Amino acid sequence: MKVDVLLGLQWGDEGKGKVVDVLTPKYNVIARFQGGPNAGHSLEFNNTRHVLHTIPSGIFRENAINIIGNGVVIDPVIFKKEIDALMALGVDVKKNLFLSKRANLILPSHRILDAASEAFRGKSKIGSTLKGIGPTYMDKTGRNGLRIGDIISSNFKEKYDALVEKHRQIIQLYVYEYDLAPYEKEWFEAINLIKEFNLVDSEQLINEYILSGKNILAEGAQGTLLDIDFGTYPFVTSSNTICAGACTGLGIAPNKIGEVFGIFKAYCTRVGSGPFPTELFDETGSALQKYGNEFGSTTGRARRCGWLDLPALKYAIMLNGVTQLIMTKPDVMDNFNTIKVATAYNINGKETQILPFEVNDEIVPVYIEFKGWKTSLTSFNAPEQLPSAFVEYVKFIEKEVQVPVTIISVGPGRDQIIFR
Repeated sequence: MKVDVLLGLQWGDEGKGKVVDVLTPKYNVIARFQGGPNAGHSLEFNNTRHVLHTIPSGIFRENAINIIGNGVVIDPVIFKKEIDALMALGVDVKKNLFLSKRANLILPSHRILDAASEAFRGKSKIGSTLKGIGPTYMDKTGRNGLRIGDIISSNFKEKYDALVEKHRQIIQLYVYEYDLAPYEKEWFEAINLIKEFNLVDSEQLINEYILSGKNILAEGAQGTLLDIDFGTYPFVTSSNTICAGACTGLGIAPNKIGEVFGIFKAYCTRVGSGPFPTELFDETGSALQKYGNEFGSTTGRARRCGWLDLPALKYAIMLNGVTQLIMTKPDVMDNFNTIKVATAYNINGKETQILPFEVNDEIVPVYIEFKGWKTSLTSFNAPEQLPSAFVEYVKFIEKEVQVPVTIISVGPGRDQIIFR
């Protein structure tokens, strides 16, 4: 069997959580392979909105096995809060949730470091979620990190104290005031909870599942354009959000990758700082934000909004080897008279369809206009019901990117989905 991969093709917030929840009945195993609590995957069913930050989105499906892979960084405090919320809903989390021993831990001092570093940057800050993600990955690559497997070792506290002391010395350079004690008490309580879970060699487990013929879906976090190598650097996250990250973040070989589902919004959004070629600063941008409820599920920050960017989308499809596209939130534009799509960039008088090395204010999008469909998509559940103007919009995108749009989400609910 192959491992299918589902990931975002923009700057995150594409609607991955809902889609994973919808697809889960087809899979035996759902595995997170990168990122941490800076991600927020929203799912809505039974008239209730649920947000997951670390736990795979298959946790609400009773028979699904959920794995937090080695490429993920885990904040025990946030993990505990998620667990408490799930248990209050009657979800048996300990039965089907497995944590990789190789996943790195976010310490309280990582969060302090993150805040101190961002404050030091001033106006040039990168828009960090202040969850300690960057400093944790820095310790991981610097071979200083603490991992889930360390919490069951006899000298865990000694390792913890040594790393915190290193962090104290760095924080002194920023002249940043803080008090670690209140955070530490809560943190160690959460560590004790983690000890009660299935701590596994996830790379062994997932490869056993592959050999036994189980259907596996790897769930990405953030979005392709936030990838540490290929995103709009330095305004990126600290891990590989692209398909290749599923291999290193779960311990699977490249030839084990099957379908690659790429999720994109019918328009674009971005949280925090960083370049955004098609960003709108007018009433249309405000309408997208309002009707799309574009506020971060992790940070609560308002998302910047703009038209769909095809050069950036093609770039993301190329990097990931996308085989199927999933469009979300076209219903947000139901009342628009005109809809635009950027098909190219004009940079210093020259037109190109290639996302450049440096994405900056010199990029002027080249747009093509479509007539709005002026119809509510939210009640449709079959492709033949879709209005012709919307079908024309979808077919244009498919022709441009040469990948089929096989699923369209027309609302936040589980049942608001159309398979083409």
